[in-house]
Amino acid sequence: MGIENSFIPVRGVGETTERRLWEDDITHWDDFHPSAVGVKTGERVESFIDEARPRLDAGDAAFFDQAFPSGERWRLYENFRESACFFDIETTGLDHDRNEVTTVSFHCDGETTTLVNGDDLTAENVRGQFADADLLVTFNGKRFDVPFLETSFGLDVDTPHLDLMYTCKQLGLSGGLKPIEQEIGIERDRPDISGRDAVRLWKEYERGEDGSLETLISYNREDAVNLRTLADEATERLDRRTFVDS
Repeated sequence: MGIENSFIPVRGVGETTERRLWEDDITHWDDFHPSAVGVKTGERVESFIDEARPRLDAGDAAFFDQAFPSGERWRLYENFRESACFFDIETTGLDHDRNEVTTVSFHCDGETTTLVNGDDLTAENVRGQFADADLLVTFNGKRFDVPFLETSFGLDVDTPHLDLMYTCKQLGLSGGLKPIEQEIGIERDRPDISGRDAVRLWKEYERGEDGSLETLISYNREDAVNLRTLADEATERLDRRTFVDS
C-alpha cells in the first residue's frame, strides 16, 4: 500500500469509509470520483489529492507525516523506504541527561556507518547522516534514541519518524527489539549480546580491553541493519491486514 492508495488523511474519511472505497474498487487516487462519498466529502478528497500529488512528486514526507493519523503513518514507508535512514544508538545508561551516547549506527541507501564517541561521533556528522533522509526509522527511538541525540549534541531532529515499536504493537508484537526479531524470524550473528552487554563492552573498551569496541560496533550495526528487515515485514503485514483483506 502506498500513500496514493490512501484516503484516510481527509477530514470525514475514517477507516470505514476508506475500506468501503477500496471495496468499490476505488483503490487509488486515480480511481476516485466524488459521487462515491457525497458532495462535501468528495470535494475535500479531491482537494487533498490535488495538493498531495505534487507533494508526493517532490518527496515531501513531512506533509504526509502531518496529514496521516498517527496510527496510519506506517503507510509512508512504502513511498519513502529507499530514502529512509534506519538508525540505532548505544549509551552508557538510560538517562539522556546523565549518560553518554557511545556509538550510533546508520543504515541508509544500503550502506551502514557507525560513529564512535571520542572519534567521529559529533553533532555535524550526525546531521550529515540525517541530511538526505526523508524518513527516520527506529525502534523506541521517539522515547529513547532521538531525545538522547538531541540532548547530547544540541540537535533538533524534525525529520518524519517511523518508530517500529508502535508499528509492531499494532500487530500484537510487544516487548523489545530482540524478542520481536526472534518471533518473526530475523536471525542475528550474535544473539547472545544484549543492550546491557553493550554498556559492559564500552566500559571494557575504556579500560583498553582488545576487541570490545569491535564487538560493540558489530552489535550496534546489526541493530540498524535489522530495522530495515523489521520495517519491511511489519509494514507488509499491516498492508495485508488493512488493504488486501478489505
